[in-house]
Amino acid sequence: MFGLSSAELAILKKLDTPQKIQDFLDALPANLSQYSDSCSSPRMALRKGRAHCIEGAFIAATALWLQGERPRLLDLKAKRPDVDHVVALFKKNGYWGAISKSNHPVLRYRDPIYRTVRELVLSYFHEYVLVTTGEKTLRSYSRPFSLKRFGTEWIISEKHLWDIAQALDESLHYPLLPNGAEKILRKASLLECQSGRLKEWQRTDLHT
Repeated sequence: MFGLSSAELAILKKLDTPQKIQDFLDALPANLSQYSDSCSSPRMALRKGRAHCIEGAFIAATALWLQGERPRLLDLKAKRPDVDHVVALFKKNGYWGAISKSNHPVLRYRDPIYRTVRELVLSYFHEYVLVTTGEKTLRSYSRPFSLKRFGTEWIISEKHLWDIAQALDESLHYPLLPNGAEKILRKASLLECQSGRLKEWQRTDLHT
């Protein structure tokens, strides 16, 4: 299926709920090497045994697809110098949830309790903080981005998936803040910034 090997299928087919997919991504080391400017396919990331946010989202979308769900991503765009984040979307009983690979204690899994994608995105707003200044930086989000348009070859590609990342980045995004809201945002407290500095995985210098 999808050109995956029997070993790859054995791993992914065990991930038959969003919770199991999230548990798998939580246990997968973060891609933090000095060579981590990558956009690995699920096959490449599974082989390397590590992933960062969009690589984890690709794995999650593949596992969801194997279970008959639609493989959908969501792009969260932040004000620079903060960085964007990508999660995999899923729906249960008509409500949205998200699977997320993050090395920090925030921007993680969201249970399927949100009526709209905007509601789900708003749940990330107060956690999306530039820890050096306390500034809340989340500014826009994409519509649900289906990976079906790219066929299935990306799942086992031996090339980095920069074309998909670019298409996601350039897709329609919706502004999150009402007009004038940016001027009245309160900065995160020192305690909130300190908690945002926590890291689950420490950097390694393994090659991609």
